[in-house]
Amino acid sequence: MDGVLSQEEISALLSDDAGAAGEESNEILTPDEIDAIGEISNISMGTAATTLFSLVNRKVEISTPVVTFATWDDIVDEYERPCVFIRIAYTTGLDGSNLLVLREQDVKIITDLMMGGDGTNTEVELGELHLSAICEAMNQMMGSSATSLSSMLNKMIDISPPTADLVDLKDTVDGTEIDEFLGGRFVKISFLMEIGDLVKSTIMQLYPPSFAKEMCTGVTETMEADSSAVAAASSQQESQPAPQPQMQQPMPQMQQPMPQMQQQMPMMGMPMYAQQPVNAQPVQFQAFAGDFNPITQQENIGLIMDVPLDVTVELGRTSKSIQDILEFAPGTIIELNKIAGEPIDVLVNGKYVAKGEVVVLEESFGVRITEIINN
Repeated sequence: MDGVLSQEEISALLSDDAGAAGEESNEILTPDEIDAIGEISNISMGTAATTLFSLVNRKVEISTPVVTFATWDDIVDEYERPCVFIRIAYTTGLDGSNLLVLREQDVKIITDLMMGGDGTNTEVELGELHLSAICEAMNQMMGSSATSLSSMLNKMIDISPPTADLVDLKDTVDGTEIDEFLGGRFVKISFLMEIGDLVKSTIMQLYPPSFAKEMCTGVTETMEADSSAVAAASSQQESQPAPQPQMQQPMPQMQQPMPQMQQQMPMMGMPMYAQQPVNAQPVQFQAFAGDFNPITQQENIGLIMDVPLDVTVELGRTSKSIQDILEFAPGTIIELNKIAGEPIDVLVNGKYVAKGEVVVLEESFGVRITEIINN
């Protein structure tokens, strides 16, 4: 047994009596929830991979996740030792924590790249400097992942600074020494991570079943709320009567000359005196050539449809002194004037036109428009 359960074994596990297994009913995941956890992890780790690329300046690829159930004995049997366990605790929006498991060699390569090396200085012993560096990397990676979760759950998500420990699995008899949920059956999400030609190995995320269920519930509620909003908007549009086209009446053409004025009105403020009759003649105008149509034709907007415009997405702003800017270095964190999950600004040619939220499309960032600004 290699620790990876087949689909039949997962189905049998899901159908087991929770009381006999010593687990509560809210810790049993359905097949739909397993799929949802895989999709959440896929989006979150895709965002984290983009952040890791900026830290190590190497191409980072993370495969589609594989979601299974596991026990501590499964981890001990299948994973290379020693390895680094990184604990990420959620402080806002979610109640729980998860563990990220990396090989010791991978941690050495990542931290060497972060410190400006070429990733080959791995003969040294893994120490506190490596653990601090990998914690900082995970802090930024999982911070960006929390931003993606905020979009999926439609609420603010935040994490505490991660903690890392080097664990020799053959010397650790009980997983509860690392985290309490490792004493039972938990959710294991496996990825294949590649960093250039230096790293190609499996990393794991370990979730308590209750925490995984909480994330699934949040995503389901958000999707249902979005579907209800779309349905309500569609029904409102259908209930509104279609506007009736208005018939435009042609302007009457002037055929009769204006009547001859017999008298002139006195100017305001001047005394009225008897005035002599004036012989006024009507003005004779030349006829226009062709038919006269006073209705102005609308401009053809299609003439400017191919004019390029610059679309800018502004995540936030801040002010820094020249001294602060000169101290910038790779890994520097700049705090902006917006909190995670707050709508971002969309500008066209520098003009504020909409609000939106950040989404991840495969390996690229995108923006979902949530509100159009009427200026």
